[in-house]
Amino acid sequence: MSAIRLIVGLGNPGREYERTRHNAGFWLLERFAVREGVALRREPKYSAFVGRHEPSGAWLMMPQTFMNLSGKSVVLLAGFFKIPASEILVAHDELDFDPGVAKLKQGGGVAGHNGLKDVAARIGSPDFWRLRIGIGHPGERSAVADYVLGKPSPEDREAIDSSIEKALGVLPLCISGDVQNAMLKLHTKDKT
Repeated sequence: MSAIRLIVGLGNPGREYERTRHNAGFWLLERFAVREGVALRREPKYSAFVGRHEPSGAWLMMPQTFMNLSGKSVVLLAGFFKIPASEILVAHDELDFDPGVAKLKQGGGVAGHNGLKDVAARIGSPDFWRLRIGIGHPGERSAVADYVLGKPSPEDREAIDSSIEKALGVLPLCISGDVQNAMLKLHTKDKT
């Protein structure tokens, strides 16, 4: 199992979006960077905030292109450092999971997620890893666009934060190449 060499958090840049559900990937990446002491710096050549996790050499990235162009940043950095799809992990908001749920998987469809769609198209493969952060579903397809760009209720935000906290605990396993154990740990319900 290869180590994860690039972790991408998806979201939309700008103050008006920072607390919206669609930015769950940014929330995770920012917290991981703080926890690991990684400085994220604006890198114009990648249209992203980028930092290096020194102990492992893994890259952390927050594209600043807007969600539906996220793949532009990913393909530039992954191409430059020759990082294959199987060594990329993309953290994103997931409508199909309730707030409080986070799951890892490799490959699969993009379920209408514009950020994932653009990443898969630009890197030419859907085989990257996804860290799916549940945000819940509004119940109707027509309401999805407004929903993902809305702010979660305080209860939902607390649940999302707790799933991010759990996910942060398994990212070091992903970086070291032990994604199977990371999945086991993340997907196992706490017996409390």
